[in-house]
Amino acid sequence: MKTLKGKTIWITGASSGIGEAVAYECARQGARVIVTALEADLLQGVVAKCKEFGAADAASLPFDLSRTDELSELADSAWRQFDGIDVLYNNAGISQRGTTIETQMNVIRKVMDVDFYAPVVLTKTILPRMVQRGGGQLVVTTSIAGCFGFPLRCAYSSAKHALYGFFETVQAETYEQGIRVTIVCPGRVQTNISRYALEKDGTRHGKLDAGQAGGVTPTQAARKIVRAINKQKREVLVGRKELLMAYIKRFFPGLCARLSRKISPM
Repeated sequence: MKTLKGKTIWITGASSGIGEAVAYECARQGARVIVTALEADLLQGVVAKCKEFGAADAASLPFDLSRTDELSELADSAWRQFDGIDVLYNNAGISQRGTTIETQMNVIRKVMDVDFYAPVVLTKTILPRMVQRGGGQLVVTTSIAGCFGFPLRCAYSSAKHALYGFFETVQAETYEQGIRVTIVCPGRVQTNISRYALEKDGTRHGKLDAGQAGGVTPTQAARKIVRAINKQKREVLVGRKELLMAYIKRFFPGLCARLSRKISPM
């Protein structure tokens, strides 16, 4: 897939940050874009900009992805919107700030619902239809916190680790059926994810963490992600020097464990 022109891409978590920026990059290539997030008003603005940027068409499907029992119906609606989906980008996610001991179970469950179970349900609904049509592409946003344990992220890191296992399995099972999987692994990106992160009791963190403020912009991230989608890359790492930790974990796991204990989680 050298270009997204004429293709239909459905992006979750597209009201801001990486998802919004990816929607605009896809629009500039002439794709049909479907955007989903909780904020219906923000999505309308994203749709309008997608059309300005040259999207073949654009539509919004606002939804609360933590309502996992209703996600199959949402996926049905997305599939019908433009008579099929070529690329499903499971980008939506929610982060967390709290130690393992202090974080309440309802917070862990919500993070897992949005970050792991929602992509699983959407994928399981869309994947058989892609296979029946002869192929398609699944894209998912994980995190470098999905490569190694990260302080104050017990639920978030667990969900992102699980995404690697699920989508690598999907790729192993469906590659010969024309399905391609691209795993997006961001480091620090200047998005609202820390503002909306859940504290140990479920309240919002409410601020942009210093480390994240120094990250790449969503536009920079989106350009790299869309290039990876077009090339159908297996994995793409997005960020700056913090990505070195992913390679340290791969080749020097003991060193990674020692360094992770010293990382500032804010």
